[in-house]
Amino acid sequence: MKNTALLVVDVQNALVQAQPFEIEKVISNIKRLITTCREHSVEVVYIQHNDEIGDELEPNTEGWKIHSEISPNANETVINKHFNSSFKDTNLKNYLDSKGIDQLIITGLQTEYCIDTTCKVAFEYGYKLIIPEKTNTTFDNGNMLAPDLYTYYNTNIFKGRFGIVEDIEVTIERLKA
Repeated sequence: MKNTALLVVDVQNALVQAQPFEIEKVISNIKRLITTCREHSVEVVYIQHNDEIGDELEPNTEGWKIHSEISPNANETVINKHFNSSFKDTNLKNYLDSKGIDQLIITGLQTEYCIDTTCKVAFEYGYKLIIPEKTNTTFDNGNMLAPDLYTYYNTNIFKGRFGIVEDIEVTIERLKA
């Protein structure tokens, strides 16, 4: 897939260890996408959230680190952010533009926060979006259960409005083509 990048958003130890909805399946699927991207020379970009001192995603703490099962290779880009958007006050757009990337595969945490905002901002910037099923997840939030949030956002918000939501096998075949 020429001009495509895989974004791996906020898959950090503290969030993974808190056991969001179907996290094992999500990690497994993201790992498969990363492997396929690496095999087919598709850019993999990691987004890492920086919280304040004392918070679970405080920079340079164990909880802040990108989860070891999907950690970046030395030559892969990691972009730090402070907001839900992977684009706000980061160099992500400039980086993607410098590589000629116009299509993003978006994965990671949390569905209704950083994935939602990143999808919408990427859409505003004109990127084509693919959101493979079971590659983003979240937690129960007090108002909705995590499975309902996942389904609502992927089916009613992302799909057909901001991008393509498809079975991961379809995405993997796209990457191999």
